[in-house]
Amino acid sequence: MKILLLFAKAVGGFVVLIVLVVISIFVAARFSDGPIGSEPPLEMVTAGPFKTGEIQVGPEEPDWSFLKDYPTVQFQLMKPPRSRTTFIMETGGRIFIPSGYMNSTLGKVWKHWPMEAEKDGRAILRVDGKLYKRNMVRIHEGEILDLVLKELSRKYAGGFPISKRDVDSGNLWIFELEPTRK
Repeated sequence: MKILLLFAKAVGGFVVLIVLVVISIFVAARFSDGPIGSEPPLEMVTAGPFKTGEIQVGPEEPDWSFLKDYPTVQFQLMKPPRSRTTFIMETGGRIFIPSGYMNSTLGKVWKHWPMEAEKDGRAILRVDGKLYKRNMVRIHEGEILDLVLKELSRKYAGGFPISKRDVDSGNLWIFELEPTRK
């Protein structure tokens, strides 16, 4: 019986240790300069606002084609001021961010940023230490949506077709990162 009690205390102590480590990671992330990791699972942790980076200004829209093969980028919403790592697609000189699994239980619990972006789309995109002020606008239809889904398929789904039904059902949200209006 003593061995069983000792084993239960050891397991309980280990569980408490794991919980404390996870809580510490989430707290540290909220005070960090953007996302704290570049690999799963840390890249999925919502982090603090950007503190570093050079704001890009100019009359011309950047040539976004360099993002064609970037696997992920970071973005921060202005309200609330939190950042995260995400996929990005470039097509036709325009850039887009997807949010999938929106109808799943995990998506409903974990993903709040898409609803926040729909309310207030002001955002900052950070790529290679450069900051770009953007406005996130959800797209539901149009010729561009077909091109974005094709690029999402090529880049992240190994060419497996991604159906517009995913967008129509609300399971997949697509945001365009438009230039901010002056």
